[in-house]
Amino acid sequence: MARLGDVCTVVSGSTPKSNIPEYWDGSLNWITPAELTEDNIVINESQRKITEAGARSAGLSAFPAGTVILSSRAPIGKTAIAGVEMYCNQGFKNLICSDAIYNKYLFWFLRGKTDYLNSLGRGATFKEISKSIVENIEVPLPPLETQRHIAAVLDKVSDLIALRKQQLAKLDELVKARFVEMFGDPEFNTKKLPMQKLSDLCIVGSSKRIYQNEQSSSGVPFLRVSDLMNRIQSGVKTCDLYIPEAKYQELFSLGLVPSPNDILITSRGTLGKCYIVRKGDRFYFQDGMISWLYDFCDKITPIYLSKLFEMRGFHKQIDELQAGSTVAYLSISMLKKLDVMVPSVEAQWQFAAFIEKIEQSKSTVQQGLDKLETLKSALMQKYFG
Repeated sequence: MARLGDVCTVVSGSTPKSNIPEYWDGSLNWITPAELTEDNIVINESQRKITEAGARSAGLSAFPAGTVILSSRAPIGKTAIAGVEMYCNQGFKNLICSDAIYNKYLFWFLRGKTDYLNSLGRGATFKEISKSIVENIEVPLPPLETQRHIAAVLDKVSDLIALRKQQLAKLDELVKARFVEMFGDPEFNTKKLPMQKLSDLCIVGSSKRIYQNEQSSSGVPFLRVSDLMNRIQSGVKTCDLYIPEAKYQELFSLGLVPSPNDILITSRGTLGKCYIVRKGDRFYFQDGMISWLYDFCDKITPIYLSKLFEMRGFHKQIDELQAGSTVAYLSISMLKKLDVMVPSVEAQWQFAAFIEKIEQSKSTVQQGLDKLETLKSALMQKYFG
């Protein structure tokens, strides 16, 4: 084991004064933690640039290409590698590696230690890890040849994961292309399809309010927006709130529980994401945060409607309804006003058949992705504990 302070030089940054134009829009890369993402391993360019005068004013020193970038607050533990010489703001404790440690090896070590890094955070207003804390973190230090081998293995698995994600994204784009081919652009209704308000095509509502004293630590899952988003994006069924079985049965008997093929829509934060209720689903959901479409008339199919919500042209209606709002919120009254293109039911079912084939392909790719993610986790545990 070795202390990071013994094998790296830890450097941070600062921010030039934002009200002095001469400090900004220059040619020097200057990054913030918001630019680091899970899929972004190497950063070659920053979103904002500073001038040499800006760097001097803030006492900034550049860190070289190859530096391991580590966010130290808001949030803690995001990592990347600098592809070019860069500067940064004060939200980092970056690591310039000595000859004793391979930067890609250190990157993967830190990438697998997000929870641990957060546990080291200190501060009353917001948590941050200091330079001394980072310097005292211990890292396993096998020979450089072994470090390079470990990094190469994790690089390969990561590349395969990225490929699977690209395949899923391309399949989603294929669906959107097929939608436009069959039904036209929803923003301009280029195929001149009949239009109806959403409220004329189905009932737009939500759940019955569940008060805190009606919730429980076990029973039937009670979904919030984040739980529904996990189901939409990855199929993962997360939940840490529940309602008692007896309460669920009461709601079910009153017809207040969604049925298969009903649609749930995210209505707070990320707006307009759709989940089609499946056979075997058993949950309840938070009113006001999630909306519920049900009792569809014979002119509309749930699969068509859910994909319409994914189209950018249609989503512009939601954006317009949000104009002037300080909180991203999609009310039932807003949903009812949405103008929906209504193609023939036959065309909607043809589209549904196409979607079914795409979903089969996505399922195969997703299974491969899940296996790779499991392999990656096992390797990280093996190499870094």
